[in-house]
Amino acid sequence: MTGLLCLCRQGFEPELAGELTERAAYAGIAGYARTQRNDGYVLFATEEGAALSKALPWRSLIFARQKMVVLAELPQLDAADRITPIVAALQGQQRFGDMWVEHPDSDEGKPLAGLARAFGNALRPALRKAGLLTDKPNTALPRLHIVFVGGRHAFVCVADTRDSAPWALGIPRLKLLPDAPSRSALKLEEALLTLLTPDEREQLVKPGMRAADLGAAPGGWTWVLTRQHLRVISVDNGPLREHVLETGLVEHLRADGFHWQPETPLDWMVCDMVEQPRRVAERMATWFRQGWCKHAIFNLKLPMKKRWDETRLCLDLFQEQAGKPLVLRAKQLYHDREEITVLASPLR
Repeated sequence: MTGLLCLCRQGFEPELAGELTERAAYAGIAGYARTQRNDGYVLFATEEGAALSKALPWRSLIFARQKMVVLAELPQLDAADRITPIVAALQGQQRFGDMWVEHPDSDEGKPLAGLARAFGNALRPALRKAGLLTDKPNTALPRLHIVFVGGRHAFVCVADTRDSAPWALGIPRLKLLPDAPSRSALKLEEALLTLLTPDEREQLVKPGMRAADLGAAPGGWTWVLTRQHLRVISVDNGPLREHVLETGLVEHLRADGFHWQPETPLDWMVCDMVEQPRRVAERMATWFRQGWCKHAIFNLKLPMKKRWDETRLCLDLFQEQAGKPLVLRAKQLYHDREEITVLASPLR
């Protein structure tokens, strides 16, 4: 039995395990989740790993940073020769267009970073010699993942480049620019990269579009939108950073973002207010029901317990009250904390 291997934020393994278990059951695929808290990954053991991967697209998984089909688990690797058993495990497989050696983003996984880098340099020529790896990266072919969860314990996996995170460990490497008003800017930047495809970003985030930023102060999300040349109504009783206002693209309204409504429909609404998640879900649904925006990105701050249950409840509540069919995508982003980020859009 192999299965599906997913990486996640340390401490959120139970939420990811619950999500995979429930969604596998809906897909009619038998299996079970295997994990321990703080491992930074979940293995969903099943004989139908490839079928489960197709049933659970990466963009649809909330708590998974990365998604891979397991080809083999090697729990007792010899430190003197890890290459031979990995090459042996790949016999009969098609050629791979690229190869990543990774580890969980956890307290126990991070010390494996050095091993991963060195081993990748050693494994790559061995795979090419065996005819298992192209000389140059080829995104048209599957990508091989070797995931070390211990010095002698690794998973040999494969990922479809069209249905997986395009970043090692599922973590986009974003840099906080000096003029960013707050670190929260990274959340919206990551959301635009993760929740929208490149084609969708080009079509749906265009210069001159109009947006509202609810609970905007000090202006991190407004700043990200102005960098895309959107015109932004920033709603918050608190102050915005002066250089955000100086863009000429921002109208600052000192009002309660939770109760304000626009006079005319907007292209986008974004919201990162600290409030009970069900209350936020209900307010976001009101925006769509009333036709105040076409697209939205908002955060739901999760409780400390029963976070998967609360996530399902809030997303169901939003869909029920929005009053129109919407595409809904949610992710716990790398730059999120105890929260998830949601995209709602009438995408076609």
